[in-house]
Amino acid sequence: MAMQAKRSTIYLDPELHKALKLKAVETSRSVSDLVNTAVRESLAEDVEDLAAFEERVSEPLISYDEMIKRLKKDGRI
Repeated sequence: MAMQAKRSTIYLDPELHKALKLKAVETSRSVSDLVNTAVRESLAEDVEDLAAFEERVSEPLISYDEMIKRLKKDGRI
C-alpha cells in the first residue's frame, strides 16, 4: 500500500528554486521528488554521524593542544 504524501509549505531562495526547477526538467523528475530525496539523504547522513559518535563514545578524550601536537608530529599540519 502506497503512503499518502503530506503537503507542506516551504520557502526557498529564488535562485535555489530556479536551480531545482531546471534540475527537475533536466532529470524528468518533480521538484517534490528532488526535495524529498535531498531531505532523505540529509537525514540518513545524520543517522550515520550519530552511529559513528555512539561507536566512539568509549574512546578517551584528548585536549585540543594534544591533538595539534599529534597532527604536527604526524606531518598532517
